[in-house]
Amino acid sequence: IEAPKEIKGFKEDHDLTQVQLGKTLNISQRAYSYYETGERSAVEIICDLAEIYQTSTDYILGLVITPNIIEHNKKRNI
Repeated sequence: IEAPKEIKGFKEDHDLTQVQLGKTLNISQRAYSYYETGERSAVEIICDLAEIYQTSTDYILGLVITPNIIEHNKKRNI
């Protein structure tokens, strides 16, 4: 199973570590690593990551190309 590349990319873009994100998500660094590498399904944390990064779950899943939820919603007139 391949994890969405945005999971690792967002972590790097926000200068965060797996340890920091694990603490934020109330999981261990090792558990977070499994999500990032695709060893476990990231579905369980997609919503939490979207909230942390202030983006849409659609972007994290690669369904839209606009990363910012506010910009995405403006284009949809929400």
